[in-house]
Amino acid sequence: MTFSYLRRSLVLAACVSPLLAGDLQAQTADAVLFSNVRVFDGKTPSLSEPVNVLVRGNLIDEISTTPISVEPAASPRTIDGSGRTLMPGLIDMHWHAMFARPTPAVMLASDVGYTTLLAGAEATATLMRGFTTVRDLGGPSFSLKRAIDEGVLPGPRIYPSGAMITVTSGHGDFRQLTELPRAIGGTPSRIEQLGASAIADSPDEVRVRVREQLMQGASQVKLTAGGGVASPFSPLDVATFTEDELRAAVEAAENWGTYVCTHAYTTVAIQRSIAAGVTCIEHGHLMDEATARLMAEKGIWLSTQPFVDLGGAAALPAPQQAQKRQVIAGTDRVYALAKKYGIKTAFGTDILFSQELAQRQGHALVDLTRWFTPAEALIMATSTNGDLLAMSGARNPYPGRLGVIEKGALADLLLVDGDPLNDLALVTDPERNFRVIMKDGKIYKDTLSN
Repeated sequence: MTFSYLRRSLVLAACVSPLLAGDLQAQTADAVLFSNVRVFDGKTPSLSEPVNVLVRGNLIDEISTTPISVEPAASPRTIDGSGRTLMPGLIDMHWHAMFARPTPAVMLASDVGYTTLLAGAEATATLMRGFTTVRDLGGPSFSLKRAIDEGVLPGPRIYPSGAMITVTSGHGDFRQLTELPRAIGGTPSRIEQLGASAIADSPDEVRVRVREQLMQGASQVKLTAGGGVASPFSPLDVATFTEDELRAAVEAAENWGTYVCTHAYTTVAIQRSIAAGVTCIEHGHLMDEATARLMAEKGIWLSTQPFVDLGGAAALPAPQQAQKRQVIAGTDRVYALAKKYGIKTAFGTDILFSQELAQRQGHALVDLTRWFTPAEALIMATSTNGDLLAMSGARNPYPGRLGVIEKGALADLLLVDGDPLNDLALVTDPERNFRVIMKDGKIYKDTLSN
């Protein structure tokens, strides 16, 4: 993406932010006291006894079973929880902020300013679904992240990867056959101009593309090590990058103090990624048992998704629908292997190209209960995901503890009308059940104080 595109999209977002946010404005106070709440701390599979939780600035300052006194000069705001559940904000570890709403055709035919505005509206909706943090795994979300961080519009914290890095014909190469051949070093394709993908066919090209994303502010880097569903010329069984190419990406990222994750469904793609030093595998639905054992032995993260139906793939051509069915058929196996070998497993949704599907983001968390208890699912979507976010190390855009309620943690909090450890379906109706939504110590929704 060019800097002129970045400037233009940021200015457009600023001009229409009242339309995106409606009446949603962050409410701040020197101190916010949640009284009489039962806490799910993100780690323990049970609720606490009734406690009081004090937030000062953007941090959790105190948790106590006894009353907490706040000096009047702090202008405290008190929210009476009346026994409701206070829990960490939800985290989605595989999100595409720029691609949740527009279809590929709209994305390719539109100015990046328009798709940024769509993404801004979706970012606000994402926050209001209780997802206070997302790890963006492909797309030009740097301007959107900046606008959210600067308070131009409400949205979740974004851990951006920038363009997904792929090879010619790989997952993420959305060029048409009529655009071939392209001279090496020739004019970037439309998808590359948008900053959605970056095509690299040698270790040196990989280093350049990785460093470009890091230069723009990537907190981690994503490569597509194998085929994918949404790309028209990328069969699932194909392994793409060579080990040397993947290793070049890992070295470039490690020089910046962060890590590489790879889109990989198959055994070959996963094992090649591990051999190259990749930290996290995205998806993994078609892995075999030996690969799962290797991931556990090496301490490799698995960031996977509970794909249980065609979802947005129903609108894709028949060959791509068939590929999605193949992935769905592997969902039971990937979770069974993850549990059998104790693989560090993160939760994400990978929702693409559908506002309607994006609205069902919380339903994916409920789908996890086919394999996990509600408590296990919530721990995965809070503290476990927070542990993976911290792997960005020096490139972490939000230093601090996320996904937990403990003294000193960042104050991303949800006050829930009910007990999600017993009834996880509460997260599927955030408008009714999330009575307070706080991110970074700022209140974006409060149906109790007034």
